[in-house]
Amino acid sequence: MESRRQQQSEGKNKRVVVIGGGVAGSLVAKSLQFSADVTLIDPKEYFEITWASLRAMVEPSFGKRSVINHTDYLVNGRIVASPAINITENEVLTAEGRRVVYDYLVIATGHKDPVPKTRTERLNQYQAGGPTGVELAGEIAVDFPEKKVTLVHKGSRLLEFIGPKAGDKTRDWLISKKVDVKLGERVNLDSVSEGSDTYLTSTGDTINADCHFLCTGKPVGSDWLKDTILKDSLDTHGMLMVDENLRVKGQKNIFAIGDITDIRVSASMIFPQVF
Repeated sequence: MESRRQQQSEGKNKRVVVIGGGVAGSLVAKSLQFSADVTLIDPKEYFEITWASLRAMVEPSFGKRSVINHTDYLVNGRIVASPAINITENEVLTAEGRRVVYDYLVIATGHKDPVPKTRTERLNQYQAGGPTGVELAGEIAVDFPEKKVTLVHKGSRLLEFIGPKAGDKTRDWLISKKVDVKLGERVNLDSVSEGSDTYLTSTGDTINADCHFLCTGKPVGSDWLKDTILKDSLDTHGMLMVDENLRVKGQKNIFAIGDITDIRVSASMIFPQVF
């Protein structure tokens, strides 16, 4: 019993720095805040339930429940609202010039997502953007059936990362909701003049719309690591290579979690009902 208490006491003195305040990073910081000296480094001041953002776009008041200030859940830790720009064997350097010392480092920077710094700014932004085309089209079609929705996708089917069955089911459901699904086409937004409501696809089709939402994928948030001690720990896709314990390969006290790692989850594990 005495040994266990000693270990817990020593653990509380360990300085754990978490970089990235998304789902993975926020969960780690929250879970460790009473057993270690935790510092969360994140460019923004809030955590966002990302899968709820599309609902918030069609129902803005929903965002008040899905955007949570870091200070609301991290009550026993420090928050540095600034991007991390470099790391050494024992320090993290932020864009504002702060040096944060660590005993253990957890990198959870996920994907690049240019969102505002404050919660208020993010809530105000919900009516002006959207990250996922299929989900957004579905949300609008259900809540606003009178709206004319067109989904343009360059691939030959939807949800290509999952499988044909899921893509076909999704396309059929969208069509049943009167969504015009255009596959194998692109829209060059650079050719659209300001104030225009006419969009030309790569096959020559014309789409008239009052507004558009760009829903292409986001790059991995690892560019800042390319000139750090972890440059050789990145794979060809910019993912951090980790072992079975999520420890960055070649490191003893640096871990990575979430979308920035090279761990691949089978689609059948995520969507078992369609496989």
